[in-house]
Amino acid sequence: MSAVDRKDPAGMDNEVREKIHLEILKRTGAYHANDHILLPSGHHTSEYIEKTLVTTEPSFIEGLGAVIAKHFAQWPTDVVLSTGPGALILSHCVARAHPSRPIVAYGTKGIAGGRRRVTLPVEFQRLIRPGTKVLLIEDLVSSGTTLTLLINLVEHLGGHVVGVGCLWRRTSVEMAGRSVFSLVSRDFPTYSPESCPLCKKGVPLNQEFVRRRQTRRPSSVEESNPAD
Repeated sequence: MSAVDRKDPAGMDNEVREKIHLEILKRTGAYHANDHILLPSGHHTSEYIEKTLVTTEPSFIEGLGAVIAKHFAQWPTDVVLSTGPGALILSHCVARAHPSRPIVAYGTKGIAGGRRRVTLPVEFQRLIRPGTKVLLIEDLVSSGTTLTLLINLVEHLGGHVVGVGCLWRRTSVEMAGRSVFSLVSRDFPTYSPESCPLCKKGVPLNQEFVRRRQTRRPSSVEESNPAD
């Protein structure tokens, strides 16, 4: 019997699904692999994900949202809560596909006194009351800080977190003791320039993503006359 045959069937299914989801993210232009990439931090990596591009293909993100909704279908849900524009789009797709037909709310991220914080707008506070069942949705999870703050926020309001779902998870740490369902669970190592194995092999460094941040600016317009 081969090593593949001895694998757990459920584990094999997960590997296949993850490869499919990775291909979808490649199609959106969000996921870059097999490269030598300079990160804004100055470190190097062979993989990179641009989270702002993840939700640009409506048909793709609807399908991915439906996969997350199916995973949590057995848990009745009142509210789907997220932060950030990408996660908010994903949360709408999850809510539409979930059999409970939950409503959607979002928190805003900020920094106060050097510490991260998540704030629920006043308009949404009536939606999360004692006993409210809340499903948390994020697009990219790295350190897990935002999700931990969301969990604390829901529990502070008396709500109950039924689950946590995301597109891409880079950390294996549980969020306040809760497991996270992710379509892709994959961390990619980063290296200092001195220890980078790709540099030692002489692979050209792709500086596109850093250069883009430095040279490109968001497009904007403003009214010609100040508002009264």
